[in-house]
Amino acid sequence: MNTILDFYRDGGPTLILLVVASFLVAGTVKGVIGLGLPTVSIGLLSVAMVPAQAAALLIIPSMVTNVWQLAIGGRFLYLLRRLWPMLAAVCVGTWAAGAWLAGRSTGWAGHALGAALVIYALVGLSAVRLSVPLHMQGWLGPVVGATTGVVTSATGVFVIPAVPYLQALGLERNELVQAMGLAFTASTIALAGDLMHSGDLGGREAWASLLALVPALLGMWFGQWLRQRVSAPTFRRVFFVGLGALGVHLLVAG
Repeated sequence: MNTILDFYRDGGPTLILLVVASFLVAGTVKGVIGLGLPTVSIGLLSVAMVPAQAAALLIIPSMVTNVWQLAIGGRFLYLLRRLWPMLAAVCVGTWAAGAWLAGRSTGWAGHALGAALVIYALVGLSAVRLSVPLHMQGWLGPVVGATTGVVTSATGVFVIPAVPYLQALGLERNELVQAMGLAFTASTIALAGDLMHSGDLGGREAWASLLALVPALLGMWFGQWLRQRVSAPTFRRVFFVGLGALGVHLLVAG
């Protein structure tokens, strides 16, 4: 029978410290700016493990924090009706890419993750603000969702291009935060199914992911406290610069 520490036994205290530190930092980022937990945790963990293992550890912290995020705002049904084609396409894209990648070499996955982080950092640092007209959303939403699903399956990161697209819809701030929580929840469910099918998410990984929930929640609490005491724009710039540097490292080193 799997126990909560089975996953960590081979790596010892070093692996436990890496997981705790990664989710503390990732939770803090999410607490301050409302996103970044999957991106930061997978980016940091992928320095020492393959993206699929990092993604498996992410599942429970991501699910809990994103359900928490989407539950606040009071616009759940409105956003679900508006975004369901994109959300469905996320699942289809994730599972289709997972089926295609099954059994193939994933030696390039670290480089792909690095590229995704660099793109995300550049988008975040850019002053460009996109806008998607209403008449384009009917077909562009599913395209964005399917593309996000492919990136999710390959790297475990589900922010590109979903987050820039959601930011371009003209949602008010609380709606945007709730919409991102909804999109991230759908991506987490799709990723969990993909990892279970590939054998990368079993009992030992699920227990390890449950343990990672503790530092993630502590980090979120600290981030929410910190949000009242630091400039959010300054924090975002530091976050994206650091993320970009991490992405360059993974892009080069894999």
